Order: sequence, then structure tokens, then C-alpha cells
Amino acid sequence: MISRLAVTRALRSVPRATILSRPPQLPRTPSFRNRAPPSLANCNTRNLSVTARRLNDDDDERKWSTPLAKRLAEAITATGPVPLASFMRMCLTGDIGGYYTGAIEKSEQNRDQFGVKGDFVTSPEISQVFGELCGLWYVTEWLAQGRPTKGVELIEVGPGRGTLMDDMLRTIQNFPEMAKSIDAVYMVEASPQLRTAQKNLLCGEDAAMSESKVGYHSHCKYGDIPIVWTETIKSIPYDPEKTPFIMAHEFFDALPIHAFQLVEVPPTEPVPLSSIATITTSGPKKSKQPKTSGTTGPILEWRELLVSPTPPFSTHTTLRTPASQNPHLTPPPDFQLTVSPSPTRHSLHLPDLSPRYRAIKSSSSSSSQNPPAPLPDGTTQAGALIEICPDAFLFTSDFATRIGGSPSHPKPSPRGAALILDYGPGDGSVPVNSLRGIRKHHLVSPFAEPGLTDLSAGVDFTAIAEAATNASEGVEVHGPVEQAWWLEGMGGRERVEQLAKRSRGGNEQEKDKFVKDLKRSWDRLVDRGPNGMGRIYKALAIVPENDGRRRPVGFGGDVVM
Repeated sequence: MISRLAVTRALRSVPRATILSRPPQLPRTPSFRNRAPPSLANCNTRNLSVTARRLNDDDDERKWSTPLAKRLAEAITATGPVPLASFMRMCLTGDIGGYYTGAIEKSEQNRDQFGVKGDFVTSPEISQVFGELCGLWYVTEWLAQGRPTKGVELIEVGPGRGTLMDDMLRTIQNFPEMAKSIDAVYMVEASPQLRTAQKNLLCGEDAAMSESKVGYHSHCKYGDIPIVWTETIKSIPYDPEKTPFIMAHEFFDALPIHAFQLVEVPPTEPVPLSSIATITTSGPKKSKQPKTSGTTGPILEWRELLVSPTPPFSTHTTLRTPASQNPHLTPPPDFQLTVSPSPTRHSLHLPDLSPRYRAIKSSSSSSSQNPPAPLPDGTTQAGALIEICPDAFLFTSDFATRIGGSPSHPKPSPRGAALILDYGPGDGSVPVNSLRGIRKHHLVSPFAEPGLTDLSAGVDFTAIAEAATNASEGVEVHGPVEQAWWLEGMGGRERVEQLAKRSRGGNEQEKDKFVKDLKRSWDRLVDRGPNGMGRIYKALAIVPENDGRRRPVGFGGDVVM
């Protein structure tokens, strides 16, 4: 083993042409995403009868803020309130007017989701050092896993404009043996517009792109490595002989969540027996009627928070939009949250997936000295709220299976690694009240201007760790650790000093500006203040199981040569 200084020495061969200067921009999270949004408990729990029923005659002339809002309202009018996850999925990746699938391009020219002209900026766009260190992390895993000469796959989910992968590939080129071992790069991207942006950056605007059953194909400008774009990770073939290196940066926070509130149910309230089949990791499962306690006291039960239209002619004032959501920047929200008057198939099963969720329910007391007033449906709020992301379980299980194998996808020996960088609680707590909307670098209501507003929710890192180890016995999980701790453990500060010393060309004023911008960007990435990126963002690694004998670099381990 060698010290972490060897990591930074490995980058000293980077030519001057790759020292990039990126203008300082607002970070994606600290200025808005990591602020505590208004509690989901503020949802309209006492107006369900108004919002759940068909729109009245006055609503015929209602002007919806976006075409997607109108489409959603029509669907809810026909079927009733929808789960928050369904709303988020439609808003972000819906085929008509989704945030990542064309809404912005159609409504506002010369603007996309990223950068100063967009809604947010991510860490790779703040500083090239971030992407370099991510690429270097995979190099250290490649070294630790025996330097395979072939079969390496680089997989990125949610690759944005391709900036992170570009920095990673450029860095890996300084390690020719690893660069030659890469069979292909896979980019999991649902947006046609972003696929084009990624192709232009990674392959060149004139590079050809062909289509197959798997996805879209081109060749990278770095070593002519094949690049394949797929709409889902399931389109990437499982191969037990491959070594997958998987990157998920600010991906899990954009996955749809379900929100649940614990309520006290009168013991005489009938619970409908649902025959809806729920898809689980082991296959379809019939919903079961919850068992009654046989007591005469109230029963604690999870109820799902559903999305329904706001009343016609609502204003920010009548909806009590908090000042933190900058009501002056958007029209009044088209939708609001309501508590389901009866169990849903999600509320019957999702809160029972983990002992953590069950512990929250069991620790909630139903014998309060001053119980709250009952809701119109006869239930009483017990106070507890949780957010659960089933898609996070599915993606994490896929990552773990590719790395460590599973009964359905056996692998002779675990190999590969996954690096997840995102924001959310790192203390094992379940995210609550984390849903937020982002619009032009400001926090706004997540229910305003659907399709034009970015939606985000805190990541449950403990749930990710549980999903990984449950999916495969061949993996272990390290982290989460704070982003600042991880970046500095990777030798990031030394890399910044190295770039500052090597700045050449131009006059002294330009050099000084470059160095100041470089250090300011780095300070932003490792800021440990209450709202700093270095504290809010976390890093988590999934690696081959080795009984904890080897910690990955950045998680307390050293480089293994």
C-alpha cells in the first residue's frame, strides 16, 4: 500500500491543455436544494372532498400553467388523486412535456436544465477537479481488483450533459492499461435532447450515431471507445465476466418518491380488502387486509399522501405558499397534497419493507395527552411522516447484482464498483419533508408549473445500503461519508494546488483570476457550513465483498498497487 499522495502524483502527467477554466456558478444544492422545505404535513388534509371530486363547472375555464398540468388534471379528474411518485414521474420524464423530455426546449428557447441559464449547476460543472477525482477513484478500484486487461464497463446513470464522464475519461487516459481494458461506455439517459448533448461532447458534433435494439451507438473521442446510450439500465446486458464501474451522481435525488403519514384510525373503520397485485423483488404479491388488534383503542395506520388539483381560482395566499418557495416567481401551484382517506396498495406494503419504517410506527404513541382534532374522514394525524423510493431499491439492486452476482445472475467472482454521490441524511434517518421544486436557481413550489420545474427529494443512503446487501451476497457497502471528506481523501486539495502552480499563458491578471476561480470552486465543493456542498452531499461505495479487509480510497483506505 502507498499513501494517498500517490493518487495525486498519478495526475501530474495531465497535459496543460486539459487544465480547464470554468466560471463560478451557483451549486445545485446549497443555495436552495438543501434548505428544509415546508413540511408535507402542511398539505391540505382537510379539503380532500373538494380536490378529489370531479372539477366543477367553474373549472371549465381554468387556465393551467403548462400543457402537462392540464393533462395531469384531466387524468386525476377521471381516476382520482394519484401517488406523489406518479406525479413526479410524469413531471420529470413524461412523454408529453416532461422536464427532462422536452418541456423546457419547447417553451423556452436557449435554455436547458443546467448551468447559469438553466435551473441548477452540478459539481462537475463547478470544477474539473470533481470529475477527475471520480475518474481516479475508478482507477484505484481497477488497481485493487487485479488490473483486468479487458471486460471493463463504465456505466453512468443520469449523465446530464456528459461533463462528468468527459472529465473521467480524460483522466483515465493517463492510465493507458486501464484505458485499453474498457470494452464500452454505457450512458443511461431517457432524454433525447441530453443524449445529443452528451454525444456532441464525448464524440464530437460530426460523429455518427447508429441505432440498435440495445440503444444508440457512437465512438468516444478518447481512444475510440464505443459508447452506448440506453433508456434503461436493464437494456445493458448482464455478463458475469465483465467488470462494471458504475457512476450515479445526483441521480437518486431525481427518482420518484412515495410519501406516507401515520394516522390514528378509529377501530370501527372498515378496511377494504384489496386484490391489487403489488410488484416486489420476488414477484407479484397479492395485497392483504391489515390485521386488526382486537382492541377498542385507535389503530395506527400509514396513509399515502396523494396529489390532487388545487381549488379553482386559488392564489398563493389562499394556498399559504411559504415565502421560502418564492411565490413571486411562479403562478399559484396547480396541485397540492392530500391524505388518502383509505389505505392504498403502496401504503399497505412499502412501509413494511424495512425494519426502520416499522420501528417508526411502533415508536409512535397513540395515547397523546392532547390528541389533535380528527380529520373529516374520522382519522387523526399521529405525526410521523416518511418518504420511500422504490426505484432506488431497483437501481441499487441492479448495481449490486452486476458487481457481486445473485441467484438469478450468478457471477464466478465479484468484480466492479459503484460510486454514488448525492444529498440526503447520512445518519441513518429516513428522509421527510424533502420534496422541493427548483426553478431558475430558486426554490419554488414543487407543484407549480409542472414540466418546467425540477423536482428533487433527499436520498435515503441507509435504504440504498440495505438494498445492495440484500440483492447480492457478493458486495459490501462503505459510507456514506461527507463529500468534503471524500474529496480531500482522494487528494483533491493537492490537485488544486498542482493546477494553480501549473497555470501558464496570458498575463498576470488572467493567471490570478484563474487561480482565484479554481480555489473558489474547490472551496464551494468542500464547504462544511450548514448549507455547504461538502456537508450536504454524501458519497457511498458498493464494492466486492472482502470481509471489510480493504476499504476503498476516499473511505478510509489507501491505493493498492
